[in-house]
Amino acid sequence: MFSHVHVGVSDLERARAFYRPLMEALGLVLKFDDRERGWAGWKRPEADRPLFVVGRPLEGAHDPGNGQMVAFELKSRAEVDRWHALALELGGLCEGAPGLRPHYHPDYYGAYLRDPDGNKLCVCCHAPEGGDQSRQRL
Repeated sequence: MFSHVHVGVSDLERARAFYRPLMEALGLVLKFDDRERGWAGWKRPEADRPLFVVGRPLEGAHDPGNGQMVAFELKSRAEVDRWHALALELGGLCEGAPGLRPHYHPDYYGAYLRDPDGNKLCVCCHAPEGGDQSRQRL
């Protein structure tokens, strides 16, 4: 469905330090890191798209917006817990601790945070407790 998702940042070096370990924990690999253009992008090892890109806005100052969020799907609740904890260690701010959100559906387990630029991120698992744990990366 998506070619890429671009998240604006105000400090590219800080964003790289924050996102690099998180993307690696998701199993994504760096496709490009262009300091001159001011952006970096990650992808799955087996495909060129979709891309997750962080970079300076082309025009004006970065503004994280209200109601915008990028959500990453993980295969287990334990992965959600570990990814969220790693993001907090790297300077993210908690916007909702890991836990069930049954108002989405009975097995929705998610966690929310803001990156150092205020962009809202989510990690979630749609599997029931003890569901698919085949992709343990964290």
